[in-house]
Amino acid sequence: QVQLVESGGGLEQAGGSLRLSCAASGRTFTYYSVGWFRQAPGKEREFVAALSWSGDSTYYADSVKGRFTISRDHAKTTVFLQMNSLKPEDTAVYYCTAQRLGVPRVTDWGQYPYRGQGTQVTVSS
Repeated sequence: QVQLVESGGGLEQAGGSLRLSCAASGRTFTYYSVGWFRQAPGKEREFVAALSWSGDSTYYADSVKGRFTISRDHAKTTVFLQMNSLKPEDTAVYYCTAQRLGVPRVTDWGQYPYRGQGTQVTVSS
């Protein structure tokens, strides 16, 4: 069982930045693909970004491309989501997810069996 813990959420003004972190309790992200998803009130959950288990590939939703960056530290203990140029529409609960090795459809929430509890991001205008 992989337990994921997100941190770094909070309140930020539009145009500002936040960095979310995702740690895997008791293990590293070696051999795990990681995806970030978000869900705003009254809206469906949506894909935000993903990092392949090898670290060689990254994927982004069109809505965040050029503003958000997914990465992991050298020790592979933490995956980050750097969020710049934040917009009010980025307000949501952000979830870190993981799956061992490859994920055929990185944008599909159902492909990631391991999920964190979520962290709230609120962007004020």
